[in-house]
Amino acid sequence: MAETTHELEAVVTRAPRPSPAPIMVQRRRGRAFLIAALFAFGGYLALLVLVRFNRQIRLDIDATLHFQRRRHPFLARLMTAVSWFGFRPQSMLLPASVVAALWALRFRLESLFLGLAWLASFGNFLTKLVVNRPRPQGFGIRVAPAKILHSSFPSGHVLHYLAFWGFLSYIVFTRATSPIRWAVLMVVGAFVALVGASRVYLGHHWLTDVLASYLLGFAYLIGLIALYRYVRARLVREHGPGAAP
Repeated sequence: MAETTHELEAVVTRAPRPSPAPIMVQRRRGRAFLIAALFAFGGYLALLVLVRFNRQIRLDIDATLHFQRRRHPFLARLMTAVSWFGFRPQSMLLPASVVAALWALRFRLESLFLGLAWLASFGNFLTKLVVNRPRPQGFGIRVAPAKILHSSFPSGHVLHYLAFWGFLSYIVFTRATSPIRWAVLMVVGAFVALVGASRVYLGHHWLTDVLASYLLGFAYLIGLIALYRYVRARLVREHGPGAAP
């Protein structure tokens, strides 16, 4: 077991790294992404206020009816499969397993930050308490059977996928070999792109719920990546490359 762990760690550690961009280019990119994150967070707050004082929005109803007009067995199975990972117990077991695996492989900093990415779901829970928006119903809307306990705004699935799995894909993309990192990025990207549509198609969320979670998730992810890069760079400066595996 110990040999297998060291082999897996070696595969990731020996991954070829792309040549770093010049420091000024990195700083400009960092500022651009942080500005984009601030705009995204502002958009999220605007939707929160809108939904807080307008429980039902005509755009949401029209969007749901438009999505659900496309009835096909394969589409229904696809939307159900995409959403499956966001329901309990898998939404708890899978992230916990990944965090524990990174810790066991001695990627302690990455494991800790992935735990912070998982905490985005706590922000989702608090927002639901404040907004307390009813789930989609009526108006000819079909609601797929599911154990849904909380209010509608925002979408916990979208926020979880974008924050947790998005940060994991960032770690893999920057630390693993080329075939692995591109495969993970494409799979996670596909799930993140489809999960919003799946929540509306299944009748579990309104369109504005989904859009708000994309905005909040993007802002959270960019902020977390910026903090991770800062902490990692500081550890390397103070203790050498071995301090941040």
